Amino acid sequence: MLYMVVERFKEAAAPEIYRRFREKGRMMPNGLEYVSSWIDVDFKICYQLMQTEDVALFDRWIKNWNDLMDFQIVPVRTSSEAVEIMNTKL
Repeated sequence: MLYMVVERFKEAAAPEIYRRFREKGRMMPNGLEYVSSWIDVDFKICYQLMQTEDVALFDRWIKNWNDLMDFQIVPVRTSSEAVEIMNTKL
C-alpha cells in the first residue's frame, strides 16, 4: 500500500532535521519503504511517498522524528490504479 506522508517542520527545525538525517539516516523500521520525496522551497513541508503492508510501522518511525515535525499519513493509489477502478464504474 502506498502512503503520502506530509511532514510539517516545526519552527526553524530544518537544519536539525537535515543534521539528524545525515548522522542517522531515515531511521525506518524494516517493512517501511521510502519511495520518493519533495520539499517545499521554504523548507517547511516535506511530501514523502512511502510503501508498507503494515501501517503500524509508521508509529515506530514517527517516534524518531516527532520532536522536529508533525505528520499526516494519507493512504493513496496511483493514477493508473484509480483509472482502473473508475472504469469498472462507468
